[in-house]
Amino acid sequence: MGGGMEANKNKFVEEWGTVRENLEQNFRWTRRNLALVGIFGVAIPYFVYKGIVREFHMQDEDNKRPYRKFM
Repeated sequence: MGGGMEANKNKFVEEWGTVRENLEQNFRWTRRNLALVGIFGVAIPYFVYKGIVREFHMQDEDNKRPYRKFM
């Protein structure tokens, strides 16, 4: 059906794909990686959660209800 339509391989795309497939074998923990995990994996989710809970508590306060419990 699609005979004779070979694709030309781009060496840069192939190299990127190889590195991506083997990332877990080439990964190293560095200060930068730890900082990024700390910021985007812990700090930002924590502050988003606290902001959402604060918003719900403000709504409860405005409507004279007891605070809802989260976690």
